[in-house]
Amino acid sequence: MNIKNLIPANEFCVHHNIAISFISSLHENGLIQVTTIEDTSYIHKNELSELERIIRLHSELDINIEGIETITHLLKRINELQDENTKLKAQLGIFESFI
Repeated sequence: MNIKNLIPANEFCVHHNIAISFISSLHENGLIQVTTIEDTSYIHKNELSELERIIRLHSELDINIEGIETITHLLKRINELQDENTKLKAQLGIFESFI
């Protein structure tokens, strides 16, 4: 694993003024992936935008982890449905050209 793409969780927490236990709770609930190397937890750079969105939901809107989990699930489902809708519209366009 390339450590250049990893950010120490404790540094991230200090920078964002959050507790490391919050990161652990997010990981335990499957909302983010945390990699542990030699007793140090790391967050992958690809997780940053999602993690920062979660932090905003938690701190600005005072949403608990269960609520964040629900919101994340619903947003993923909406994206899936939008993708499916786009594909169906494209297929419909193909069939309309035959009419």
